[in-house]
Parts: sequence; C-alpha cells; structure tokens
Amino acid sequence: MTLRKTLLALPLTGLALALACGSPEPPQKFSQKLVILGFDGMDPRLVQRWMTEGRLPNMARLAREGTFQPLGTTPSPESPTSWSSFAIGGNPGKHNIYDFLVRNLRTHMPDFGLVKREPARFLFNYIPIALPRATSIRGGTSFWVHAGRAGVRSRILTVPITFPVETVPNGDLLGGLPLPDIRTTVGTFYYFATDLSRYEESNTEMGGILKRLVFEGDTAKTELIGPQNPIVTAQRDAIRAKGGQVSEADQARLAELNAALDVRLPFTVQWNRSAKTARVSIDGTTVDLKEGQWSGWVMLTFRINMLVRVHGMTQMYLVKAGQDVQLYMSPVNLTPDAPPIPISAPASFSKQLSKAIGTYRTLGWAEATWPLNEDRIDEKAFLDDLFRAFADRERIILHEIDEQKWDLVVGVLESTDRVQHMFWRFLDTEHPMYTAEGAAKYGDAIQRVYERCDQLVGKVLSRVPAGTTVVVLSDHGFHSFRKAVNLNTWLVQEGYIARQGQAADKNLNDLFSGGGQFWEGMDWSRSKAYALGLGQVYFNLAGREDHGIVSRADYKALQDEMSSKLLAMRDPDTGASIVSAVYKRDDVFWGPFIDNAPDLQVGFADGYRVSWQTSLGGSPAGLVYANMRKWSGDHCSFDYRTVPGIILANRKFSAESPGIMDLGPTVLKYFGLPVPKDMDGKPLF
Repeated sequence: MTLRKTLLALPLTGLALALACGSPEPPQKFSQKLVILGFDGMDPRLVQRWMTEGRLPNMARLAREGTFQPLGTTPSPESPTSWSSFAIGGNPGKHNIYDFLVRNLRTHMPDFGLVKREPARFLFNYIPIALPRATSIRGGTSFWVHAGRAGVRSRILTVPITFPVETVPNGDLLGGLPLPDIRTTVGTFYYFATDLSRYEESNTEMGGILKRLVFEGDTAKTELIGPQNPIVTAQRDAIRAKGGQVSEADQARLAELNAALDVRLPFTVQWNRSAKTARVSIDGTTVDLKEGQWSGWVMLTFRINMLVRVHGMTQMYLVKAGQDVQLYMSPVNLTPDAPPIPISAPASFSKQLSKAIGTYRTLGWAEATWPLNEDRIDEKAFLDDLFRAFADRERIILHEIDEQKWDLVVGVLESTDRVQHMFWRFLDTEHPMYTAEGAAKYGDAIQRVYERCDQLVGKVLSRVPAGTTVVVLSDHGFHSFRKAVNLNTWLVQEGYIARQGQAADKNLNDLFSGGGQFWEGMDWSRSKAYALGLGQVYFNLAGREDHGIVSRADYKALQDEMSSKLLAMRDPDTGASIVSAVYKRDDVFWGPFIDNAPDLQVGFADGYRVSWQTSLGGSPAGLVYANMRKWSGDHCSFDYRTVPGIILANRKFSAESPGIMDLGPTVLKYFGLPVPKDMDGKPLF
C-alpha cells in the first residue's frame, strides 16, 4: 500500500486508532460454561411484581431453580461506578470511577472523567505523524482478564466502562459506555425545524444541537456538525497554552480557528407540504421520509483534509412535515465495520460482527433519552428507537452464544435503565409529570421492556449447552425523581461557598467543547467545599486542591458538621427530609485511588435527586424545585442502600447479602481459579 493510500485510510476524531488482525481460536481448556446477562437498572421490586403476575416466566424459572435476591450496589449508585466494581471485584477506591465527571484539582474544572486523551500530531499542520491516544482512567484488573490469562475463552459484549477497549487474553471484547459518537461525546443529537426562532438555535443542556430550517420555495439548505478538526484544535490549544495576556493577533487567530473548529456536512431538505413528506440529501445519499417515519442507517464521511477522513452513520426521523418541518437526526455513530477508533479488541472483532449480523449501533449510550427529555421527539418515537437498540444488542449476544466458541459470555443491555429514566413518571401518581392520559398510553412501557428482557433470557436458556450456569443481574435499581436539589446553592446558603453574582447555566457542550466557563465568581480563598457530579461533595483541601483552605486537622470535623447539616435539610414546601444518609469518604471507599474520592457522598431520600446544574457545578437560585422533565426516574445520588439491583441464577447461592463486587470472585472460583487478594468481593457459589 502506498503512503498516500495509507494516509487516506487514517480517520481521526481526537481518539486512538488501532489496526489488528483476527487471532486464532484458543483451545478449549474448561468444561464449565457460564453466561452473565446484565440489564442495567433492573429493579427488584418490579421483577418480583411481574414474576408474581406471570409476566416474566423465564426469570421466574431461574428463581425457582436457583436464586433471586437483591444485589447490593456501590456507594455512588451510578452505572460507571457499579459496573467498574463488577469488573474488578473491588470498591471504587480500587478502580477510580466515582462519577461520570472528575474535577481538575488545580482549576476545579469538571471533565468527562472516564477517558484520558492525547491529541494527534501533524507535520506542517497537515500530515498526520502521530495518532491520538485514548486510555481509560479505570484502575484494577477485570475478572475476564484474570480468567483469560488462565485459558478461559470469553466474549465480553457492551459492558459499561469497557471503552477504551482492553485486550482480553483468549477473548473478544466489544466496547460499551462511554464509547462515543463522532464528536467524542456521549451522544450529541441534531434537531432541524422551521418553527425554531433564530434565538432558539443553540446547544441544549444535556447534549443536542438545534438549528433553524429556512426554506426558499420547497428547499432548505443547512449543515450537520461533525467532529472537531484535530488540526484546528491543536492550533487553538497551542495559542491557549501561551497563557498570560493574549495579543490582538492571537485573539483574531483564535476567532478564525473557533469558526473552523467543527467539520460540517452540508445537506438539503426538500419539503412536500401536501404529502407531509421530506427528501433529505446528504453526502451523496437521498432519503425520502414520511411524517413519523425513521430512516435506516445513512453512511457519512467527514473530510478533515485531503488525507484524513472520518466515517460515521446516523438515522433520521421526520417528526413533522405538515404546517412545519421538524427533522431529528441521531448522534453520528462510529461505523462498526470501519470505525475511526478501535471499538473492539481485537480491532477486527467489530467488523466481523458487522459482516455476520449486519450494521448495528455502536454508541455506548444507545437510546434517545436526551431528545425525549428536550421534547424534540415523542414517547412513541423514543420507544421505537429503544426497541431497535435492544434488538442490536440482542443480536450481538445471541450470535456469540450460537458460535459456541466460549467458556464465558458477559453481555449487558441498558434499555431497562433508559426506559425507567424516561417513563417512571407513569408508575408514580405523585410525580409532577404524571398524567392519567399518559399513564393509559405508556404506563406499560417499562413492563414491556422487562418482558423483552425475559424473552431474551428464554432464548439464551434454549441455546446454551446443558449444564450452563446462567446469571441475570443488574447494577442498581430505581427511585422516582420528583424534585431536584441545588446542592451548590445549599453550600452557598450555608456559607461553605463564597460566590459573587449568579453563574450562568451550564450544558454538556460547555464540557465537551473545552470552551465552557465554570465556577464564575468563586472566591476559593473563602470556599470550603463544592459539589460536582451526582451527589459528590468535595472539600477545598489544603495541599490537594489548588488554593485549598481546609486543613487536614479540620477535615473530620468538617465532615461531621456538614453531614449533620445535610441530614437536617428539609423541603421548604413540605418539611420532608431531603437527605437520608451521608457517607464519609473513608467509611465507604478504600484503595489506591482514595485521594480522588468525594469527601462526602450524599444519599438523597426517595423523590429527591441532585439537580442537573449541580452535576455540572452550577448553583441556580432556589434550593428545591419540581422536576418537570420527562427524565423522571433515577438512581444517581440516592442512598445506595435503597437502590439495590437484582441477581437471578439457575443455581443456589451460599451468600445471604450478595453485592456487585462479588461477581468477579464468583466467576474465578467457578472456573477453579484463585481469587486475587485485592478483590473485595466474595464468591457466591
């Protein structure tokens, strides 16, 4: 292959690229077979109810033959945290994942903390000479790596926190959350509409790009915003790195670079008002859509320059095409057959799957929660998309099981979590977003997804070899999210934060673009603590945070004082208790990454959850407000002891109170392997 052809094949998005060939099949060494099916967020109360009603016959069969118990989750009851503890058999202090976000100890700036990135380097700002790299901040060793080193053949499929991907000896791995979209975010969606004013064109709070459609006759021209250009990004960062006073010339150059930062694809929309249809033409593909219709996958190519291109794929949904046009486009997924970054290990595995089962979505957060939460699609469109996402994951898992080249299969589906986030309001008559009309129409949505999970369990049981142990589990349960709590606002009111003025609301684009402003007006010389993420409180600790003022000698006293005050917090409208528990760092976390742990983990009572703005470091006016979003159920920031997951298996357990950390040791013992001493969990068999 010529150098030019090689460079033309190099797609860059700001993350790493790796090429790998398929590896030979490892020999069979073990007679035992084990399948673990994970359903993110599956709640034990709902499983029990619907098993009793006969709606989950395959799960009921597992319970009769073996075990059904609640499964304890992690003190920060979030999916990244819990699944990381699942993977390494240890508490968060041993894997370093406490939340989706981490803070910079020098600047206090938040960062999407699951991936570290090193940018690509270019010769003459044009020719790639060093590929970008991505590494996970997750510490510890996955139990499937331990098992693989001993010869266990495994298939690890879309388990959260398996991106960036890791090599599994004697195994294949397909990455899961936080596997990004083409913009390296968890899922930037697009919404184009004629009824958006120019003042509404913006980036939404939780990850969408809104653009106004302006028609001349029956045609509108617009553009799809793709990945950031790594060459432009490098030039911008070089100017920013100078620090100090920026010259007028540098300011002008920064403005030019910011304008050219995103790679864009122009496209046209032709509107047939009378037929309520639209024709979308983009990157050489034309798609005809009726109102309320989804497209198939549309393949796209983003050109960084003449040498470097990035491939992705999107799906379109025509929301309306009568009085107005409203067009939704999904986040641009990385293509599984030619991803711009490795999404599997070996890298060829994702392509092999694509050849075997067809194109499948790759985005870690695969379901369209954000556009539903922002009222850009409706419940029906969301559910249609969710069941397609479920089907993709199901096809992958069943294909690998049918191949019969494994000793261990671990596959996780997250549609259970997503549907509960968005539809819990129809199970809770006290939720401010509950309506009888909505409940009549969508009150069975969560049940329908659980039933689909049960059908998958039945398919797996019918396909695995006789004697195979099948385990079904979830990482946490769910609560109703009726009211949001501005935790930083409380810290201001109590004098723990010294801040001048009101900070502007934050959004995910501020976070991912690197251009957001956080902690405006903060006087760190007088601030003792701050909240960031989903229920975490950090102290402004001397010797740890830059400009820290809390001494080590005062650390425990501040923990006691704040814990007492948080537990006394009351809803100003009802007088109800808002916080049910507060966990001190060293009481629930231990290990080599303890210094990155929150100093307090707040456990909110049922109905209350930390606000979205708090999660990004904001402190809006008011302490508590009604949650008027469709995102109505949650687990994050609740008292972890009240949101256990589930575990079902076709064999008995010896443990009375199993926890998510117990699965790693259980798998190793099942295959007759030693359990590493640094694992906190205990074998369940």
